[in-house]
Amino acid sequence: MSEQTVVAAADADYVVVSADYFQSYSVVGLLAVIGVLFVAVAFGAGRLLRPVVPTPEKLLTYECGVDPVGEGWAHTQVRYYVYAFLYVIFAIDSIFLFPWATVFADPGYGATTLVEMFVFLGFLAVGLLYAYKKGVLAWT
Repeated sequence: MSEQTVVAAADADYVVVSADYFQSYSVVGLLAVIGVLFVAVAFGAGRLLRPVVPTPEKLLTYECGVDPVGEGWAHTQVRYYVYAFLYVIFAIDSIFLFPWATVFADPGYGATTLVEMFVFLGFLAVGLLYAYKKGVLAWT
């Protein structure tokens, strides 16, 4: 077998592999387009088929079926946002733990990923300690 034949065979394999690769992405793209069209058609059909009868009673602001009383402005305490922020931090932490666990099992990555995860958990622990010291975690 000559060198040109080997190069041509390797190029042919490359073309076949890249064609399969891009074909799989075209399927994903086609499904995304079909999904967007499905949602657009559903919203369009809903807009065309729904009755439009605006009345003053329908335009009133309400919450949970209760008639509005008083002003529309309400004071919201910031601690609820802090709890939400802490939840997001620990949700992200759990998201990072799953890939770490799969890479940790691979040979040659154990010590490196262990150190990286403890650094990451250390940053989270410092944030949690800061929140505890500021009294954010005390429910009042």
